[in-house]
Order: sequence, then C-alpha cells, then structure tokens
Amino acid sequence: MQGAKKGDWVQIRQVVLPPEGRAPQVPEDTRGTPLLLWVKGFAQSDAAVGETVEIETMTGRRVKGELCGANPRYIHDFGNFVPEFLQVDLQLKALMEGEISR
Repeated sequence: MQGAKKGDWVQIRQVVLPPEGRAPQVPEDTRGTPLLLWVKGFAQSDAAVGETVEIETMTGRRVKGELCGANPRYIHDFGNFVPEFLQVDLQLKALMEGEISR
C-alpha cells in the first residue's frame, strides 16, 4: 500500500494503550505490547504511509492515526487447523446421533 490522497479509502493505526497502560491481569506475553486499533475511512488530507492523518469513517466519525495505506484488503480466516477440534467435532456428532453412551 502507498500514500493516500484526500478522499481515498484508507486504513489507519492508533495506539489505544501503551504497554505501561495495560491492565495487570493481561497475560505476560501481551503485557509488553501496546493495545492497537485499526480503523478504515476516507482520508481528509493527503498523507504518506507512516504520517498522521484524519479520516472520516462510514458512520461519520472522525479519527486520527498513522496511515497504514490506501485501499486496504479485507482478510478473514479462522486461523490454523487444530486437530483437537476435529476430534471434538466427531465425538459431538456421534453423541448427538446416540452412538456414544453418556
């Protein structure tokens, strides 16, 4: 992704909480990282990737953050395959069909 012109559909990144602002009950492996927010909207000015830019979201909200790029992709998945879930699925189906005694 490259920089953006005013009116381009973009994605920004914003630090919601720095590491020192995280709650004490947050797991140790995430405690040292900031809590981040990504928002998509229309750039209100020209900006290069890495610069701060204000956007207007589809709902009309104005948000400022670091420009990640223009025309961001939508990426959705459910993560890596977990073999244990397959076994649970098979056992549950068998239980529901009455093949396994309770």
